[in-house]
Amino acid sequence: MNDTTTRAGFVALIGEPNAGKSTLLNRMVGAKVSIVTHKVQTTRARIRGIAIEGGSQIVFVDTPGIFRPRRRLDRSMVAAAWGGASDADIILLLVEAHRGMAEGVEAIIASLRELGGRTPVALIINKIDRVKSEVLLALSQKLNEAFTFEQTFMISAEKGYGCDDLRGWLAGALPEGPWLYPEDQIADLPMRMIAAEITREKLTLRLHEEIPYQLTVETEAWEERKDGSARVDQVVYVARNGHKGIVLGKGGETIKTVGQAARAELEEFMGRRIHLFLQVRLRENWQDEAERYNEMGLDFRDGE
Repeated sequence: MNDTTTRAGFVALIGEPNAGKSTLLNRMVGAKVSIVTHKVQTTRARIRGIAIEGGSQIVFVDTPGIFRPRRRLDRSMVAAAWGGASDADIILLLVEAHRGMAEGVEAIIASLRELGGRTPVALIINKIDRVKSEVLLALSQKLNEAFTFEQTFMISAEKGYGCDDLRGWLAGALPEGPWLYPEDQIADLPMRMIAAEITREKLTLRLHEEIPYQLTVETEAWEERKDGSARVDQVVYVARNGHKGIVLGKGGETIKTVGQAARAELEEFMGRRIHLFLQVRLRENWQDEAERYNEMGLDFRDGE
């Protein structure tokens, strides 16, 4: 390959919480690099997943869902989302087919207008298997009347419908240039952060209500062993004392189950044995500590 025949660039995925951005990222990359749960607002860091299509390297930036921020962490997440969009070569706006032209979508489109057309934007109508074709066509028309999109794709990120066409279009639309990452790399996050995200996902799936948004997971230590395995020590920080017992569960059953699920996925992801050890610690003000934001790939100052 040479520079004149290759393409590379960044593609930002934006949309409301739970629009399917993480699912699409994982589908495009062919591996799990972003947290996927049934709960909203679970993506905190701007995770870059890397896909290869022909001579093109597509670097996806999975941004937090754009929503009305209430807390400092919320404000930092929304700032990260728009930061990822403004730095990209192409923006993909994901809209849930069954939700249609929701208020949040209208607000995102208004913000896209403020970018002044500097970055091409494609419309991705996701979860098309949930609505009838006439509803899809009407929604597509309404959205394209509200904003001038480069292209419109109707897909199901979960089932894969339409994703090959989207990947092919992106491959041809990115700027010419050398690849940005090694050919065998699928994400630019360090394994310590990927491991923490995997554990946080398992906690989010297991717990309910507000607790998942008031905890964070950090990989405190990573020790490579001579037999090829690795010891991974992680800390689950909770914001309230009452949450510690919930995360631990009766007789430590909850944290044990979470640890087993996270370890199994880590071993599958890395293709080797992992010894995972979890601790739960109370840290009441972790959402106001710059160090915690840095661990999540967010800018603490954006929450001001």
